[in-house]
Amino acid sequence: MKKIIIHIQNNNLIFSYKHNQTVREDLINTNIISDSELIFSDDYILTNKKLVIPFFKELCDMNAIDTLVFQNSKLAIFMIELFKNIKIKKVKIKKEESVPYSFCELLVSLKTITELDCYSIANFILEYLDKHHIKVTTHSEIFYMSPFIQENGLNDYSKMFYKKQIKINHVFTEEDKNDFVTFLKINRYLRVLSFMVYDRENIEFCLQALKDYRFKNVLLELYENISSADDISYLKLLNKKYKKNKFVIDLVYSDEYLSNNIMKQICLNTLRLCGIILVCLLVGTVGYIMASNYFAMQEVTSISDVVADTIDNANEEEIPDTDEEEYPIKNKYIASLLTINPDIVGYLKVNNTNIDYPVVQGQDNQYYLRRNLYQEDDNNGWIYMDYRNSDKILNDNTIIYGHNMYYSGVMFGTLHRALNSYWYTNPENLVIQFDTMYESMSWQIYSIYTIPKTSDYLRVSFKSPEDKMNYISMTKNRSITDFGIEVTSDDYLLTLSTCTGDNERLVVHAKLLENTES
Repeated sequence: MKKIIIHIQNNNLIFSYKHNQTVREDLINTNIISDSELIFSDDYILTNKKLVIPFFKELCDMNAIDTLVFQNSKLAIFMIELFKNIKIKKVKIKKEESVPYSFCELLVSLKTITELDCYSIANFILEYLDKHHIKVTTHSEIFYMSPFIQENGLNDYSKMFYKKQIKINHVFTEEDKNDFVTFLKINRYLRVLSFMVYDRENIEFCLQALKDYRFKNVLLELYENISSADDISYLKLLNKKYKKNKFVIDLVYSDEYLSNNIMKQICLNTLRLCGIILVCLLVGTVGYIMASNYFAMQEVTSISDVVADTIDNANEEEIPDTDEEEYPIKNKYIASLLTINPDIVGYLKVNNTNIDYPVVQGQDNQYYLRRNLYQEDDNNGWIYMDYRNSDKILNDNTIIYGHNMYYSGVMFGTLHRALNSYWYTNPENLVIQFDTMYESMSWQIYSIYTIPKTSDYLRVSFKSPEDKMNYISMTKNRSITDFGIEVTSDDYLLTLSTCTGDNERLVVHAKLLENTES
């Protein structure tokens, strides 16, 4: 149990641990104020947060406290969450140490904090705090970086985020371990971890950290000539232990070692066997994919045939009209499809692609991700309009989604053709037909692009004409080519969105060109 001393000085609340002093008898089992000094045990704070938090709030209000001063970052991490709902503007760490990322994560959660005063801080953490509008004052001449950060060039936030391969050239110190954990909290793309030295503790620490932060499919390369049967057995056990996480530990031997080692032939035979197994798996996988794609195409073709038959055989007298006089049904062919699915709101066609489908709309944007036009479970999903859009009155931006079923070509599986110059240089391809039951509409494409996963283009309305023009400029600037199309804040927009990889989106934007009732 540790005693935490709290001083009030001007508008500062100062926290420090009580060391090498005899605790007064009346403070051993209680937590009281004496001579402008408070003493709490850490156990008491942990078990009585509901009492302590209101007490601190009242204390801060009574003394106009706007700054928290901590002896070190460890104490700051322990105490800072107690001040989430208290208007504190500044935090100061007195110890000459580098502030850890874990503390800065907590600091950002205090929405009123605008300033941090500390001895030193890493560049990438400084950048992280700057994005949250927290000014940092340091007192060291240079920013501290651990060997791990320096050797891998991880001196800013973006490099940490996108780094795919990391090298570990030495046994980790505690600072290295802390920074490696920080790296895993930020990174999203790590695929290869290369160990230039063999150390079991290092390897186990990294594997456990990867598991803790839910990384998958990471290759661990060991660049050391390991020949000990005990070490090889140990690595095999690790491979087995972390198999569920899809971590693979691979030994990378030097050419000299391979040429002189007596186990060379055994290794070659093992490689041959692995090659045969890999080919079998590849053939099986390709066969499975081809079969799945074939059945997917058959299923969608069957549904499309039913759609075509329904439109061709519809009896116009049986097609219901709208109850609202201001929205008369003009496209009876779409209304006839309501017998298949009452969620149908329109019909989309994109020239020189396979996109020729009725468009549905669910209560949210999840329902038709895994359901077809019959509302049956189906991994192909269906083409659907954003639940926020209206099919009667056009919003500023109408958004339509669909899966990129690349190999089968169904749904938005052929929209990727729009990225090829032979496609977008053909004027006929640049006019999209999207009809509702109430209007027939042609849309002129003005922007095509791919972008890392984001939601900034998924807006259906805008606050002002200036806001809408900023959106139009953003989407135009992203385009793979300048289509030379003038778009104004008065134009209605159409957006087609699909995935192209796990973390990328393919987006097509168009403006309403004309209303041409067929």
